[in-house]
Amino acid sequence: MQLSRSARIALRVAAGFGFAVIYVPLLLVLVNSLNPDRSASWPPPGLTAHWWSVAWRNTGAREALWVSVKAGLGATAVALVLGTLIAFAVARYRFFGRGTVSFVVVLPIALPGIVTGIALNSAFGTVLAPLGIGLGLFTVIVGHATFCIVVVFNNVVARLRRTARSYEEAAMDLGAHTFRAFADVTFPLVRSALLAGGLLAFALSFDEIVVTTFTAGPGIETLPIWIFANMTRPQQAPVVNVVAAVLVLLSVVPIYVAQRLSADTATGSRV
Repeated sequence: MQLSRSARIALRVAAGFGFAVIYVPLLLVLVNSLNPDRSASWPPPGLTAHWWSVAWRNTGAREALWVSVKAGLGATAVALVLGTLIAFAVARYRFFGRGTVSFVVVLPIALPGIVTGIALNSAFGTVLAPLGIGLGLFTVIVGHATFCIVVVFNNVVARLRRTARSYEEAAMDLGAHTFRAFADVTFPLVRSALLAGGLLAFALSFDEIVVTTFTAGPGIETLPIWIFANMTRPQQAPVVNVVAAVLVLLSVVPIYVAQRLSADTATGSRV
């Protein structure tokens, strides 16, 4: 489709405005993390790395970071196992209710986070509380896994639908059993999709705050919750800016790598 010169200019202006709305606030967070003024005056009177050293020595922020990493790794591990198994079932087999299974798996990421959080909080209180299991890191991992499974499932099922079963059938015709065919043929073909899905799942879990609020017990504080709790404390404002900047930088890396891997998967290349 050919666009006129004025239409191309209008699209570029609209795109530039959209990107500015998204990324300028993130850039301001990075600048404020280097602002020597505790009140975050604008424009900053100078630049300093003092608040970065203060944030590094902040015990609460470091503990919250470690909790977020553990929750992210746990949710990603659960998502990789369950998401991959469901993807293989949906893509490789025909059974009654296959479409319903796909819908049920994808639904959690479409629901509002507060609805998922309230539902999980009620379910944990009803099912786990009588067993003596309270809210804690385990419930946070389960809560995050509900929406992390979706990104793994979508990546793997898309890759499997582009991969002909003839490769696996050829390996079996040559004498390879099911697990050998999976290890030598299927896994290399879906490896990039698995890695991309895992990175996206970790990024989603690492940044999650709404579901975490309803599933974390006393003493469990992830990094997003720590930031939210300290935003209203004037003395902590510079440290919060630093932690928010770190959170932005840490989120960019897995999302960028996942995007690159997804592009490779879309073109059928192998990693």
